Amino acid sequence: MAKEIITEITINATPSEVWKALTDFKEYPQWNPFIKEISGNVTKGNTIKVLIQPLDSKPMLFKPIVLEYLKEKEFRWKGKLYISGLFDGEHKFELIDHSNGTTTLIHSEKFNGILVPLLSKQLDTSTKKSFEAMNRKLKERCEKQ
Repeated sequence: MAKEIITEITINATPSEVWKALTDFKEYPQWNPFIKEISGNVTKGNTIKVLIQPLDSKPMLFKPIVLEYLKEKEFRWKGKLYISGLFDGEHKFELIDHSNGTTTLIHSEKFNGILVPLLSKQLDTSTKKSFEAMNRKLKERCEKQ
């Protein structure tokens, strides 16, 4: 079974400014309510460490593979829970340049695996709210500068 969460927010900042905040991983603990840590060499093909904490949940550490890292455009990884096919997720941040000093962040994830039906309600509530909370905080951070 598959499921996708898609959220988006328009930020009054250029893609360059949004990208800078989004990829300043050492600052995540200071502002990010969802992704607490990203570490490792964040380049296409590499395995990184991502510590997330969805709202009302315990922290979870994943070791996804970076699928894409296009400056000021897209950052995407694929992770799994224990083994492939159980609960896999392809997480994506995409920046859309409106060429007027604003950028839309599309923050999404496609989930696949046998546990998706069991976790569907949690994905629709806690996980989606966590994405939205991160989006709002990123917007606040970018618009402050």
